[in-house]
Amino acid sequence: MTTKNLLVELLVEELPPKSLRKLGDSFAETLAASLKSQGLVASDAVVTTYASPRRLAVHITDVTSQSPAKEAIVRLMPKKVGLNEFGEKTDALKKRLDKEGYWFDDHTMELDIDGIDEKGVICIALIKKEPPLPLAVALQLALGITLVKLPIAKVMTYPDPSGDGWDTAAFVRPAHRLVALHGAEVVSLRERQLGLTVGRETQGHRFEASVNPVVLKDADSYAQQLESEGAVIPSFEKRRTEITRQLAEAAAKVGGGVRPIEDDALLDEVTALVERPNVLVGKFDAAFLEVPQECLILTMKANQKYFPLLDANGKLTNRFLIVSNIRPADASLVISGNERVLRARLADARFFFDQDRKKPLDSHILDLAKVVYHNKLGSQGERVQRVQSIAINIAAKLGGEELVRQAEQAALLAKADLLTNMVGEFPELQGIMGRHYAQHDGVSDEVAYAIEDHYKPRFAGDELPRNIVGICVALADKLETLVGMFGIGQAPTGDKDPFALRRHALGVIRILIERDLPLRLDWLFHATRLADARTITALSDFIYDRLAGGLREQGYSAQEVDAVLSLRPQLLIEVPKRLAAVRAFAALPEAASLAAANKRVGNILKKVEGDFTLRQAQGERFEIDTALLQEPAEQTLHQVLSQIVPKAETAFAAGDYTASLQMLAALKEPVDIFFDKVMVNTDDATLRANRLALLLQLQHAMNRVADISKLAT
Repeated sequence: MTTKNLLVELLVEELPPKSLRKLGDSFAETLAASLKSQGLVASDAVVTTYASPRRLAVHITDVTSQSPAKEAIVRLMPKKVGLNEFGEKTDALKKRLDKEGYWFDDHTMELDIDGIDEKGVICIALIKKEPPLPLAVALQLALGITLVKLPIAKVMTYPDPSGDGWDTAAFVRPAHRLVALHGAEVVSLRERQLGLTVGRETQGHRFEASVNPVVLKDADSYAQQLESEGAVIPSFEKRRTEITRQLAEAAAKVGGGVRPIEDDALLDEVTALVERPNVLVGKFDAAFLEVPQECLILTMKANQKYFPLLDANGKLTNRFLIVSNIRPADASLVISGNERVLRARLADARFFFDQDRKKPLDSHILDLAKVVYHNKLGSQGERVQRVQSIAINIAAKLGGEELVRQAEQAALLAKADLLTNMVGEFPELQGIMGRHYAQHDGVSDEVAYAIEDHYKPRFAGDELPRNIVGICVALADKLETLVGMFGIGQAPTGDKDPFALRRHALGVIRILIERDLPLRLDWLFHATRLADARTITALSDFIYDRLAGGLREQGYSAQEVDAVLSLRPQLLIEVPKRLAAVRAFAALPEAASLAAANKRVGNILKKVEGDFTLRQAQGERFEIDTALLQEPAEQTLHQVLSQIVPKAETAFAAGDYTASLQMLAALKEPVDIFFDKVMVNTDDATLRANRLALLLQLQHAMNRVADISKLAT
């Protein structure tokens, strides 16, 4: 069967720029997958995605004009069950046929009375025939599925293009044209989609297209015609690459080693805003550089979508790059217009900065009592007091009186900038402006940087607080949030996490591990003086779950992670070393046998009833009565344990977890012999208790670093 390439395009009004890439990928992938599932597209077909501000499109290679006919055989029941002695259908067969949608004059189904011999039993079969499916029908279905599955947060309702003004359509933005070309032929759909009939006409750039509409010759000429006739680069990736090239080229022309700021999110957003990018260079009054560069950069990026230019040292210059959507012969008016708009924005930022500095940062502290943090957790002022108390406890644990004093001051000032004009206008600058205002007030750099850094890490891969004061306040801030929210039952559910508790938990984990802090989790929870036993249990599970997910992303296996974290190590700085020890142990030839034996020991001890179990649960250490070790195998195991355990404990205490675990390899042979030769659950209660005590010691020795039973397959 011959194939042709397929092009489908939906032309709409300007799409949400932050969603364009996701919408384009979903449109292409879902449409192609639906056609593949209907048998019109080969599994190795090439799917090309197009997404511009006003269009979603997909090009698919090797699409047939109709799907192949199919037959599906459904076994119904044995013939002797489906037909009575007169050869008539029984009620059982009639019910089954009705369930399958069969009726006597249905040409798409054929009843085969003697159809299948299954192990000597003749079974009645129903042959379901699927006729070839025309591309128009398949595409109609695929488009319907695709439009429904688009990740649209909120739809718009607008007049139906095919109606008389009374009917409405609903989509992310009003749709204007629909193109579907199979080779050079238009695929005519039986029903309209979004009120649109299918054609071969699309629209180019609103102002710079050489022809409008653009009449597409065939599916393969789509991108070329839009670029040459429509002045549009339809490919998101190609436009993004072109913008990146032009940004670098424009920066090079400015000279002086300047470079555009790196921001993938901004680059994606700008790519979604323009159809024909044209990068221009603008400038502003150098006097504005007296304002902290974070404010100026945020103003340019967030409000105007400009790319600030930085010098070789990362300092902001008074030049910036504009990504325009038009290419006039004289761009001076475009540049001056953008400069004029930016000048007003920067003037606002300078005004806010000057006004804020007229009052010391600590003058805002009392007003935090008027700002509600949470209706169950009080005001921001009360929250500051809690964070301050936790920070003092952590600082006292990590350092001396000077660290305590600095942490106390930083925690007190940490939220004060929330009430400044600059942060009110740009919430993203919280902490950053607090640092600038604190330095203006003469606060030490250690405290000032802690004010900025206590929000860190703010996202995956973000840097950690740069000094120990910031570490104390950052931990305190995150712990207060976690304990408070879990305490009032606001733990994350599903994919909903309105208070970013997952991010806070990962922040605590990263700070503890990457800064090598000797702080136990249980101590930290108690240091908050806010958490009850229920909250601590729930929060511990939450943190270990976050830690497990992060470790698996780093390449550790689920078994390795489970082996270490099932012991709930309270010092998270030990986790990487324990994981390394487990990985080294798993590579030993004795590992599999010992892991299986450890699992067997655990199962035996779980089944023990009576006084032994009670005392075991209470953590009592059992003394082995050597006089009761009757079997040579148990005597040998006890002897080897007595030799190995002290050495393993010494290595464990020294933090050499790898050596501690690897010493267990010597237990393989005596453990194997023990289970071959010794009956643990003997009828003699005294012997049984002694052997269980021996197993308990064995389990304790094997599970000091990790629960190696988790390595058993």
